Amino acid sequence: MSYAAFKIKHLPTGIETCASGNITHISADLSVQIPPIQSDDSEWTHSSVVKKSSTPLPNLVVTAGNVLEVYDVRVKEEDEKSSGGAETRGGPVMDEITGACLELVCHYRLHGNVESMAILSTSGDGHRRRDSIVLAFKDSKISILEYDDSVCGLRTSSMHCFEGPEWNYLKRGHESFAHGPEVKTDSQGRCAAVLVYDLQMIILNASQYGQVFVSDDETTSRRGSFASCIESSYIINLRELDMKHIKDFIFVHGYIEPVMVILHELELTWAGRTSWKHHTCMISAHSISMTLKQHPLIWSASNLPHDAYKLFAVPSPIGGVLVICANSIHYHSQNSSCVLGVNNFFASGDDSSNTPRTNFSVELDAANATWLAHDILMFSAKNGVILLLTLVYDGRMVNKLELSMAKISVLTSGITTIGDKFFFLASRLGDSILVQYNCGTSSSNSSHEKDEDANKEDDVPPAKRLCTPSFDALEDISSIDELSLYSSINNSLVSTEKNFSFLVRDSLVNIGPLRDFSYGLRINADPNATGIAKQSNYEMVCCSGHGKNGSLCILQQSIRPELITEVELAGCKGIWTVYHKSGRNHVTDSKLSAADDEYHAYLIISLESRTMVLETADLLGEVTESVDYYVQGSTIAAGNLFGRRRVVQVFKNGARILDGSYMTQEIFLGEFSSDNSSNSDNLNVVSVSIADPYVLVKISDGSIQLLVGDPSTCTVSVNIPVLSGNLIERISACTLYHDKGPDPWLRKTSTDAWLSTGVSDIDSGDGAFNDQGDIYCLVCYEGGTLEFFEVSSFKCVFSVKNFMSGKKHLVDSYVYEPSIDSEKEKDGSQVKTESGQNLKILEVAMHKWSGQHSRPFLFVLLNDGTMFCYHAFLYETQDNMSKIDESLSSQNCVDRSTSRLRNLKFVRISLNGYIQDYSTSTTLHPRFTIFENIRGYHGIFVAGLRPTWFMVCRERLRIHPQLCDGSVLAFTVLHNVNCNHGLIYVTSQGFMKICQLPSAVNYDNYWPLQKIPLRATPHQITYFAERNLYPVIVSFSVEKPINQIISSLTDQETNHQPEHDKSSSDSFQKYATDEFEIRILEPEKSGNSWETKATIPMQTSENALTIRMVSLLNSESKENETLLAIGTAYTQGEDIAGRGRVMLFSFRKKLENSQNLVSEVYSKELKGAISALSSLQGHLLVASGPKITLFKWTGTELNGVAFFDAPPLHAVSMNIVKNFILLGDIHKSIYFLNWKEQGAQLTLLAKDFGSLDCYATEFLIDGSTLSLVVSDDQKNVQIFYYAPKMSESWKGQKLLTRAEFHAGAHVTKFMRLQMLSVSPDKTNPISGSEKTNRFALLFGTLDGSIGCVAPLDEITFRRLQTLQRKMVEAIPHVCGLNPRAFRQFRSCGKPHRPGPDNIVDFELLSHYEMLTLDEQLEIAQQTGTTRPQILSNLNDFSVGTSFL
Repeated sequence: MSYAAFKIKHLPTGIETCASGNITHISADLSVQIPPIQSDDSEWTHSSVVKKSSTPLPNLVVTAGNVLEVYDVRVKEEDEKSSGGAETRGGPVMDEITGACLELVCHYRLHGNVESMAILSTSGDGHRRRDSIVLAFKDSKISILEYDDSVCGLRTSSMHCFEGPEWNYLKRGHESFAHGPEVKTDSQGRCAAVLVYDLQMIILNASQYGQVFVSDDETTSRRGSFASCIESSYIINLRELDMKHIKDFIFVHGYIEPVMVILHELELTWAGRTSWKHHTCMISAHSISMTLKQHPLIWSASNLPHDAYKLFAVPSPIGGVLVICANSIHYHSQNSSCVLGVNNFFASGDDSSNTPRTNFSVELDAANATWLAHDILMFSAKNGVILLLTLVYDGRMVNKLELSMAKISVLTSGITTIGDKFFFLASRLGDSILVQYNCGTSSSNSSHEKDEDANKEDDVPPAKRLCTPSFDALEDISSIDELSLYSSINNSLVSTEKNFSFLVRDSLVNIGPLRDFSYGLRINADPNATGIAKQSNYEMVCCSGHGKNGSLCILQQSIRPELITEVELAGCKGIWTVYHKSGRNHVTDSKLSAADDEYHAYLIISLESRTMVLETADLLGEVTESVDYYVQGSTIAAGNLFGRRRVVQVFKNGARILDGSYMTQEIFLGEFSSDNSSNSDNLNVVSVSIADPYVLVKISDGSIQLLVGDPSTCTVSVNIPVLSGNLIERISACTLYHDKGPDPWLRKTSTDAWLSTGVSDIDSGDGAFNDQGDIYCLVCYEGGTLEFFEVSSFKCVFSVKNFMSGKKHLVDSYVYEPSIDSEKEKDGSQVKTESGQNLKILEVAMHKWSGQHSRPFLFVLLNDGTMFCYHAFLYETQDNMSKIDESLSSQNCVDRSTSRLRNLKFVRISLNGYIQDYSTSTTLHPRFTIFENIRGYHGIFVAGLRPTWFMVCRERLRIHPQLCDGSVLAFTVLHNVNCNHGLIYVTSQGFMKICQLPSAVNYDNYWPLQKIPLRATPHQITYFAERNLYPVIVSFSVEKPINQIISSLTDQETNHQPEHDKSSSDSFQKYATDEFEIRILEPEKSGNSWETKATIPMQTSENALTIRMVSLLNSESKENETLLAIGTAYTQGEDIAGRGRVMLFSFRKKLENSQNLVSEVYSKELKGAISALSSLQGHLLVASGPKITLFKWTGTELNGVAFFDAPPLHAVSMNIVKNFILLGDIHKSIYFLNWKEQGAQLTLLAKDFGSLDCYATEFLIDGSTLSLVVSDDQKNVQIFYYAPKMSESWKGQKLLTRAEFHAGAHVTKFMRLQMLSVSPDKTNPISGSEKTNRFALLFGTLDGSIGCVAPLDEITFRRLQTLQRKMVEAIPHVCGLNPRAFRQFRSCGKPHRPGPDNIVDFELLSHYEMLTLDEQLEIAQQTGTTRPQILSNLNDFSVGTSFL
């Protein structure tokens, strides 16, 4: 294996930084609502009105590794009625708010990790401007981003780089720095400051209003509101200000010019000198004059504790700054100061007896905080405790500080306030949560009432309780009792001493940090599965979280529905479920919540030559002979009309309207054709789209017909639409889109919104069908044009040329200038693949799921398997109206301009995770199925060779394949008594399966996820396949008296506990220590929870370090025994020599007594910590301190066979392949050893002579080639190989570098898995047999990302490497970050010789599919290959590494 590929399969989820600001709107903006058409139904009118007094909340901006996301906070107020039963649910009321959730605005994968983030606001300049995002990257790169309405995303307004040869003098000879760049902004948006290289302060001067320079083509995108931007910068050398050790800095409030307060340490101290030198810090306030570039000192304060680490600016009108220390809080301003001690370790520099102290003890190191009010600061301590700090002030004088303890929440990495009602707790160690708070309102509910409410909530059926995916994670979190911020009750208010009430509203799931993971079988695995379907039998069980947020994360890359029943059904072409209710109450049943709970009435199954009809009652009974459905041939489509009062069934030469089982009308294909009725016998219905009360039918000759329903008589009539657009081009695909009321979204995109017609024009006489929205017909022509037509006037309101080229944005052709249009038309002439086959759109679908703020999605499938997805957004183009009107008048199309969707635009969405099905045939079976409520989720299901679910959660697509059954031919939803909000699908093997989605799985994640709370920190996990058990090392915090801990360290042997003096203060002081234990967990067959079968406790001060299932050869009985091996270490201080234990446990075969599931068969104490264990050809290999020892198992004891004394300090990983050993040391890189059984020798073959701090190691196998992979503390991944015949290897003593790569995250575990075989490449001379012995490495990281490193053959590598070089220039660099620079090896100042570039970055290559078709063809031609070849290579790699 000379070549490899790197790919991230699951993006990071651990949020590291968060901030709030008005990114997408101005703070004074109001939600623009176009009033719907007035009607008798006043219920809809009231529900659609938004309170004019409510202003939009600031956006939430979060970063996780190299992922940047912007969210909207959507609030549901008490008097609003749900516009969709599957979208919102009623919740507890606080401040007239019944619910809130986070909705994604934009998402970016950056080519660099965000080190720091701040919001450049404009609250103080008196002008209407948006806020900007300031991002800092290593080593000294700053990017300013602003929101651009024209692209519905972020744009880079300025970049500032202080790297390279011309800026080397700023480093002052240093190569590594203690801290990355830190950015802070002025509260009034006048400037920003970035601390780089520890002592260089960069001042970024923000432009004043009206001084923004833009080009003519940027005028439109920046019209209406300008965002904050930077116009100049300069550098302050803090060394010139006698500052040596900067800890923090902040801009304070209340000054005419920006004033920066810097916390720095005059002289360093350390733990052994704190009793003598402990107050070494001071703060200095400097006025920043950006015009004069001067920074005079205004005031300062010295004699601050050495553990001061963070500053917080006190808002106006108080002003000043808070200095946060580990043991105290200090307030300082220009004219006053005060201090508050928070524990007994605080010692004042002057007189500690007079210093105010809290009546409880807390440690504030590593705390995060945000302002809830101008005088109340909320802390989130390192143990999750929520603290409220109140500033008692008189005017601008702060008299004292008061600290109170509120509740316990998640362990936070950041915290920010969103408006005046919400705050967000970001976490790297648990799920991040959105919390609503209220000041001055106390809860009157007693604990008994709260428990009663909780029981009521639990009694609600899951279909109603889990209405939205965004609340699933919240349910899991709030079920934990200790998380008292949630009170383990989702619908209760908890009140603090300061009269603050908190209520959890939403959460973002996190699976990081991934310390370890295992690979085991699912509960519902299919033993008969083969190929890629067999891989879906497995799941990934990860050790995630920390402390009370610790959990096991069960990850599954694909969906496996829970099977209820299956029936053999051969030759199926399609399935549909329909409703029927006679005598419906129109007023009551018009509510979506009631319609959502209605059961289906019939299941229609289309076979090759007939149609089956089944009743969907308690049992699925066939009623084919007793109904008037068309059963003599196959059915093309079926659905409901007229508010579910009728069923329409379309077959190849006609259609029937049925009232339940009775036919009320029948129409034949001859009635469809008006011009050439003689050829009607040769015409068949190809595709059907139903949107009540219309049915769109596409005929085999390329024409379309429309069945128009009359709700008053429940009959349909045939309408042959005359398309006002292209009359010559043949239609390749068409569909109907129902823009549902009462506030149709597309109406907002037209300036004459209330002139739109559609369903609103149809009146049934009782007003039941008024205000139900508009219906549009989407038509795709074979020439590549997409057009929207109004139904039933069929006036073209939106048109896109060269649609199937995959443009980044779609706009109405009449909005663009003619020059751009002509250029696009020229490019459109090249829409052909290299094989000569014309691309054609096979299927198109557009849908907007329920929700007040939801927007439509547009899905497109091409005949080569390529799939596009677009998300609609609203963009007002008022400045271009004159150009459009001139263009329209010149073309004599003024009549068409009256209702064009001028403000409608679409942005293309990346389908990362979707494996393209390039083997798409010309089958006419529809592959898109839209579903509204399957266990609370909605989206679209794509059938085919690799069926995939596209679930819409938070206005983002969650893409989950379903690989367990192979190809799926047909799919539909089913809701009846026995299958509540379930599904039915038919496989290519001829089986119809009725299923439900697992209730315990959360699909609002990159992969389907189930969390098992442990309430402890999981460290390592292993899998026992024979019994399907998971032994896990966990640790939990226990508070013990200090003197008891000291005695356990000094008197461990006798375990003597000295008597405590009750009068001594030490007996009341407690210290938190970690205790370890082994838990044996077993998944329950229901899959909802896991049960702890057995527990193995550790001794006092004993830490379990490693756990493995090993197979040992019993030298007495000559039989292999599978045992559980545990390695431990005693932590008793530096005065006692390190030692550890090796323990072996066996599992009993019978399970009469679960307490005796495991029994200890051996235990032995060794010198040094037992940090790694593994089985080697029936022997046990143990790493104890600096020694590697091989033991032989006799059945009762371990006898040493061989050992290896090497310089390793502490082995962190050990891997075995045959008789080869790979050893990773914490500081001394890797060692490659060999075991020779004949001479009983452990021999060192080679090692890496470089200095490397290993995190994880593993072997990489490519046929007969063996490589060694290692990850380090600088987030690098290196691949070594052993080549003793090469001169560079120093006669085989040195391992040579094969490839090196910067992963961007700390890789903590590699797992070697065999790659799946794919269809062999015809251009590849390597035979398929050699490809079968290929193994890839699946890895997990500390930020919650999961990826793989896999081997590549040379031809594929050369092709993709050339493509990679082209892609660097072909894609836009968000934030100005270069992908090549991001993936370069980081040595952090250590000497390093660059290795070969033998690894390709699939993170960069994945952008190829997002390019337009013309760009793809051009790049493929430049690289000397073809577009299908590149897409095939990308697809084969995705299939070959589909391990779950």
